[in-house]
Amino acid sequence: MINKQKHSVSTKRRIERARYKLKQNGDRPRLVFNKSNRFLQAQVIDDKTGNTIAFATTLEKTFETKGYSKKNKKSAEELGKVIAERSKSKGVTRVMLDRSGIIYHGKLAAFADSARKEGLEF
Repeated sequence: MINKQKHSVSTKRRIERARYKLKQNGDRPRLVFNKSNRFLQAQVIDDKTGNTIAFATTLEKTFETKGYSKKNKKSAEELGKVIAERSKSKGVTRVMLDRSGIIYHGKLAAFADSARKEGLEF
């Protein structure tokens, strides 16, 4: 189910429908991208065991902003590079992108493109 965020009924249905379809094809881990008003986060989850394989957020002290915000497109690109490196170090190269109901545009597209450039396949 969705966290305690205020989503419309149609948004909740879209999120649940997309996540259900991803879990049906559960041979690969899910790459989940979430954004809030303050930061961005991504994690790679193995649904078979329920464990998080890799996690990255723009709130980490090691995350370099280089003078820009922690929630814009440049941050999303950096986050994609970081999560790709961390998941590859754990031996995961093929994932399924879980958009969490977010339209593939802007920050999400920048995140996904940079993760693909770093070697993740989805």
